[in-house]
Amino acid sequence: MEPNIGIDAKHREEIATGLSRLLADSYTLYLKTHNYHWNVTGPQFNTLHLMFEQQYTELATAVDEIAERIRALGIKAPGSYSAFAGLTKISEGSGDETAEQMIRELVLGQETVARTAREIFPLAAGASDEPTSDLLTQRMQIHEKNAWMLRSMLA
Repeated sequence: MEPNIGIDAKHREEIATGLSRLLADSYTLYLKTHNYHWNVTGPQFNTLHLMFEQQYTELATAVDEIAERIRALGIKAPGSYSAFAGLTKISEGSGDETAEQMIRELVLGQETVARTAREIFPLAAGASDEPTSDLLTQRMQIHEKNAWMLRSMLA
């Protein structure tokens, strides 16, 4: 049964395509942040270990919210590593990076997710899709703040 939520099929598909990219970026950043949480070393270990845990925990919730919004639009959400790899702009981390390299990589990842959300915003606004616009606003706020906090740890 097709959704009848006041957004036509073409716009729902366009928005869901954008949200799929956001989902892939968010999941890849989740995985990278979790990897760094496990593998960070050095004098800032405790601080970074806890910060990375807070960030990947928040991302775990976010990916569910993004995927559920895609489903509410009547579109199937991507859900495999191969699908995410084809959609994301974020590179994986090896876990062999120094603590400073990890921070720099996560700044880039947080900023990438914020940009991806911002790219989708005009589609949602143009279709009067306030729930998606609200989700995107929340994601931009969180990722911009996380990027700022991470940047602040760099000399």
